[in-house]
Amino acid sequence: MKYELVAGFETHVELATNTKIFCSCTTQFGGEPNTHCCPICIGLPGTLPKLNARVVEYAIRAGLATNCEIAEISKMDRKNYCYPDLPKAYQISQYDMPLCKNGFIQLSNGRKIRILRIHIEEDAGKLVHSHGSTLVDYNRGGVPLIEIVTEPDFRSVDEAKEYVERLQLIMRYIGVSDAKMQEGSMRCDVNISVRPEGSDKLGTRTEIKNMNSITFIAKAMEYEFNRQVDLIESGEKVIQETLRYDDVSNTTSSMRGKEDANDYRYFRDPDLVTIHVSGERIEEIRTSLPELPDKKLERYINDLELPEKDAQLLVKYKKVADFFEKAINGIKTPKTAANFIIGQIFRYVENENEKEAFNIKVSAESLNELIKLLDNGKIRMNLAKTTLDKMLETGQKPSELLSESDMAGLDENTFLSLCQQAVDANPKAVADFKNGKEKAIKSIVGFVMKNSRGKADAVAAENKIKEIISQ
Repeated sequence: MKYELVAGFETHVELATNTKIFCSCTTQFGGEPNTHCCPICIGLPGTLPKLNARVVEYAIRAGLATNCEIAEISKMDRKNYCYPDLPKAYQISQYDMPLCKNGFIQLSNGRKIRILRIHIEEDAGKLVHSHGSTLVDYNRGGVPLIEIVTEPDFRSVDEAKEYVERLQLIMRYIGVSDAKMQEGSMRCDVNISVRPEGSDKLGTRTEIKNMNSITFIAKAMEYEFNRQVDLIESGEKVIQETLRYDDVSNTTSSMRGKEDANDYRYFRDPDLVTIHVSGERIEEIRTSLPELPDKKLERYINDLELPEKDAQLLVKYKKVADFFEKAINGIKTPKTAANFIIGQIFRYVENENEKEAFNIKVSAESLNELIKLLDNGKIRMNLAKTTLDKMLETGQKPSELLSESDMAGLDENTFLSLCQQAVDANPKAVADFKNGKEKAIKSIVGFVMKNSRGKADAVAAENKIKEIISQ
């Protein structure tokens, strides 16, 4: 019998506010344990929370960017459970009146992953297990989160990976989170079940908790799918439970039984007022949203006529896309800027983290200046490339690296002389070319380009060299 994967995601995204959701403590990542907290964070008796308005705004931005309906009226609730990382023994969250609902993210295959809800809540502290002891760091407690809950719409691991990548990119583009999974500012709980292919009935689900790597999400989903299929085919039952994933052994193991909503005894938080957001304010936030990744990709392909693969690489990293936008201001050939970024500049920022940070010595304005010199015929491509390499190493502008003579071009006599010298200096390449080895011409042209310091036109040089050889 063939089985089908059915999965849904609950993704927690830490919001990039300066202060926590209910107090003025910093949200800065790191710091000595228990130094970024106060009586409100750790729930001391008599303290009262006050909702950070920026949290509501950021949640609305996330909802609008994922096609959600925004509720003008919502409220905060208490989610009750007793665990060491939650000193109040309840988490302030939203239950039956979330801020955002009924949205979607569309995948490249055309399928829409439905978003059931996006609600705001506070983060819990962090448990540190060491040498048989468990320590608690409450620095993260009270950091504002949005939880993005999908319907069980995923049917493959590839769909899940694409969804997480798209969601991460959207959060970065709209500026609500850095979404760094390695730092825990975006983490996913994955709910998985299996069912016979063609069946409409959902199977018993398990939840893999706190996944902070797209690679590990894929591996965990594959393992859990196979584990559940093995159980069913062995005549055993899948138990509804919460699991942890061990990336060393590539296995899941039980943490606890899976709770249902009624286990948390939700009730309205009496210390916080109703959230009211006017329709006018929602529209203000909507108009403030930047161009989203899908629209930007479409514009790069259709309007700027970039190849789809190049456009995807530029859009994939927000800071790279921002750099590209500035670099193409007023230039004739956006493709040239894309080639420089993807070709030369990406060699200086090799891994994903470096591309995301995009801390390079060259400014977008300097690249723009270099490309305009190329567009206006002041320099040739070879000289532009060597100049860009120097810019990347030194941080200097083209005007600081190129002299007037560099931009003067070659007079006709000098050009003809260099072509003749190239033929005379490379007799073996000339003989090879005459014997049918077309590529041999490249080394002769290279002589001209080197000795002209890139000023010569490579195509013109090749044509002239062929003319000389044929005489």
